[in-house]
Amino acid sequence: MLVIMRKLCCCKYWFIVIVCIASFSTLVSAKNHENAANELVNIINENRTAQKLQKLNNNPGLGCIALQYMEECNGTCTSNGTMKCQTPEDDFTEVYAPNCGIELPTFGTLSGRIVGCQSKYLKPSEAFTQIIGRDQKTLSLVKDKKHTEVGVGLVRSHQGPFLWCVLFSNDKVNSTFVLEGGGKGIKQKRGCFSGTNTPCSSGKKIHLLLNNILIVIFSVFVFYVSGIVHL
Repeated sequence: MLVIMRKLCCCKYWFIVIVCIASFSTLVSAKNHENAANELVNIINENRTAQKLQKLNNNPGLGCIALQYMEECNGTCTSNGTMKCQTPEDDFTEVYAPNCGIELPTFGTLSGRIVGCQSKYLKPSEAFTQIIGRDQKTLSLVKDKKHTEVGVGLVRSHQGPFLWCVLFSNDKVNSTFVLEGGGKGIKQKRGCFSGTNTPCSSGKKIHLLLNNILIVIFSVFVFYVSGIVHL
């Protein structure tokens, strides 16, 4: 009886250790990747400063519009990650800006636009390489000296591909795309946009948690087979 109790305690001990490690991994991953849109803005600015260009202001108004644009985009994602949205241009001022709570008199100039998609989630660094750096045309937009502000939106299209949008403006910093009352734009239900501390929707965190649960189960199985844990 004592031997059985010791084996059970040993099993519980290893199981608790594995669960703690997996849970900590989930928390760290969530913390480091709360807002992938902000991370992509940071990478864009790192690329610009490496070219001795000024950093772009991370404008939440632009980011909010970018997210709205992607949510309404009816374009088809191609195999090379490009897409063309079919939404009317008037929607920027008549739909996206009001939905984001942008003061219409402050709606400025959109000096550049990059959209892309992938069937799977991309880390911000991968998104920069595969979406922004996919050709010389998109890279030249990032390096345009006239740009002053940037906004990024990211969302998954109804269990379909992941959609990214980068919007640029060449207006005076902090004078355009101003959110009413200094707000944070829409309270997004899916995806995320840059310029705020609001994390992306919980889908990615749930995905991480499920992965770690599978790691726990697999680890216990390996320990059991190897004789470290006796059930």
